[in-house]
Amino acid sequence: MKCLKSWSLEAETPTGVTLRVEGRHLLHIHVLEPTLFRVSLQKDAAWRLNRTWTIAPEGKAPWHGRSRDDLTGFSCPPPEVTTSESEITVATDTLRLRLLSPLQMIWEAKVGGTWQCFAKDRATGGIHLGLRDHAHAHFLARTAGEPVFGLGEKTGPLNRAGKRYEMRNIDAMGYDAESTDPLYKHVPFTITRTSTAGCWSIFYDNLAGCWFDLGNELDNYHAPYRAYRAEDGDLDFYMSWAPQVLDLVKRQEQLTGGTAFPPRWSLGYSGSTMSYTDAPDAQAQLEGFLTKIAEHRIPCDSFQMSSGYTSIGRKRYVFNWNDDKMPDPEGMASKFAELGVHLIANIKPCLLQDHPRYAEAADAGLFIHASPEADADAGPEMSMFWDDEGSHLDFTNPATIDWWKSNVTSALLTRGIGSTWNDNNEYEIWDRHAQCAGFGESIDIALMRPVMPILMTRASMEAQQAHAPRKRPYLISRSGAPGLQRYAQTWSGDNRTDWKTLRWNQRTGLGMSLSGFFNIGHDVGGFSGPRPEPELFVRWVQNGIFHPRFTIHSWNEDATVNEPWMYPEVTDQIRAAIRLRYRLMPYLYTCMWQAAEHSEPMLRPLFLDFGDDPQTWEEGDSFLLGRDLLVATVLDKGRDTHAVYLPRHANGWWDFHAGTWHAGGQWLELPVTLDSIPLFVRGGAVIPMGEGADRAAPEAETGRVLAIFPAPGEGCHGSLMYEDDGVSCDSDWCLTHFEVSCDTDSISLRTRREGPGRPVLPEADLLLPSGESRTLKTARRIPL
Repeated sequence: MKCLKSWSLEAETPTGVTLRVEGRHLLHIHVLEPTLFRVSLQKDAAWRLNRTWTIAPEGKAPWHGRSRDDLTGFSCPPPEVTTSESEITVATDTLRLRLLSPLQMIWEAKVGGTWQCFAKDRATGGIHLGLRDHAHAHFLARTAGEPVFGLGEKTGPLNRAGKRYEMRNIDAMGYDAESTDPLYKHVPFTITRTSTAGCWSIFYDNLAGCWFDLGNELDNYHAPYRAYRAEDGDLDFYMSWAPQVLDLVKRQEQLTGGTAFPPRWSLGYSGSTMSYTDAPDAQAQLEGFLTKIAEHRIPCDSFQMSSGYTSIGRKRYVFNWNDDKMPDPEGMASKFAELGVHLIANIKPCLLQDHPRYAEAADAGLFIHASPEADADAGPEMSMFWDDEGSHLDFTNPATIDWWKSNVTSALLTRGIGSTWNDNNEYEIWDRHAQCAGFGESIDIALMRPVMPILMTRASMEAQQAHAPRKRPYLISRSGAPGLQRYAQTWSGDNRTDWKTLRWNQRTGLGMSLSGFFNIGHDVGGFSGPRPEPELFVRWVQNGIFHPRFTIHSWNEDATVNEPWMYPEVTDQIRAAIRLRYRLMPYLYTCMWQAAEHSEPMLRPLFLDFGDDPQTWEEGDSFLLGRDLLVATVLDKGRDTHAVYLPRHANGWWDFHAGTWHAGGQWLELPVTLDSIPLFVRGGAVIPMGEGADRAAPEAETGRVLAIFPAPGEGCHGSLMYEDDGVSCDSDWCLTHFEVSCDTDSISLRTRREGPGRPVLPEADLLLPSGESRTLKTARRIPL
């Protein structure tokens, strides 16, 4: 690659400037918002891929992709541009880019009335570009001690500084949650916190394979630097600045299209295992699950059917039903529906070469095609997939999309299975020049592998919407890139059963949340490897209930099944944990609504809300669920005490269970037993809770409790509860505001409603912590 140095001003534009670089390339600077700039390089004045599927500031993207020249959805305030022979400055009132000669970008923000540098290219060469290909690299100066977050689904510490990571979606079954890289998703986005100039993020809108080196690499010829290297595609990045990390998290989620608002039942416990559908009596096994949840009094809202229902022999064939295993799918679905348990079916985007419908799909041209260099006939590409070879469906071909929707509808939806689990969609096609139809303009698969799972999931979603147009769809996808969250929930893939997985998966989830993926979770109990021992299983469930996706899923080496009742000696603890989740359902649903409506992450590292407390920036085992619950579950074996840090907060923290108040800014050493689920509430909060429900449907609740956790002193503090029917696209909704007023002697609660709907329950019981001695002036039972 060649280091780009020389440039000249090509043109001033309404949104910035265009430079001519090395006499042949075009470098565009666009001001999109006061604190959001875009930098894009066109090699030889042309795009390598002229479309994007990740950028969607208005929440939607065309099937065929958004033109890279399209700036709609941004306010594009006119910048102030100053030019000289050796420097060009492009500025808003808050953000400034200085372009120096030789080519170097220096980024500055106005902090306290003065311009301060927060990021800059490496002085010894910032941008490198391939001469014979489209490989490229971007080098930034690195400051020691600055934490770096993001990159989505990654293992290891939440602070990525000092490490090297690769983006290459693969099926990493049984991965080590502390060290394996890469995994399933492609998220080229980082957030950096400076010591004096706020925080900044950079998102590289390129889905070709790439690497991030955030301080692992040293080179004596250069001052400390960090690097982004891509094997193909366009250098096209979005640079944003903000005072706080949270602002950048929300902007990334909005830039890539926001978060889908799923039905309320998706927050309930979801059962799953490979074993049931792999068994010769799969239907009996699945129906037996219904009997067992009733027998053991386990609340449950859905079951995820693994792909064994499609088997012929040992292999799996999407949209095929094994009638021997599943003689009456419609009857089975009816039994689940009668009990309010939703079925979600696993589907895969690759047809094995001996699939009964392979020839049909090949003749219709539905597959990605091999590159001419690899196959003179340029027939369907052929890749390893699930114990054989097969061809991947091409979701940039409208005929494939239609075929897929038709089969989702006929094979699943009309049989009573209303949701899809879009799995094994990493598109491990290593013929880099295999050809995608590209909606009429062929594209190398290497440029858009992570787009395929997004388009696959969108096709499934549109089938579900067409079949049930008044219901909010629920979908799951394992692989993807930014933009996937517009359509689906996701999870951290096929983890390995181990104590350390419990700890490190939690950090993986927080990294995903910081990268704009809010509706996430993990396979509780571990997916592959040995069965979890009883204590590990209990601790994993106690942790898993606080994630948006709560699924116990397994494929244990000894053919056992992770089920809530798998160890009778701890079933009581498992049941208690799951029932706690259902009590918290009104709070969880409100958090999910806030994620979809206001871009508020559900899972939050402590520093996201308490960044003024230095301790919250240290690696830790606690996190926030929403703004008000601090989750500090036990993650180690054999503990009888557990250390919990409570962030500095003027109103302190209440122990949710014990009802005792603690000042913030201190460590607590708590005595714990296997029953313990350490949980704290921010002082001043109201936590809405439900009583009596064994389903997440709002009508299943028999009582409403408003748990008030007042501030210790005087003042007013607010909380929310969002309600609707839980499933409809156009349901009447109700948002109830709670305001807690405190003085030295008394506490009172005021409520205010907005929206066309009414509360699910007309009255609520008020509950104070046992350690609160002040008088509650409001009646103990109030109308809502």
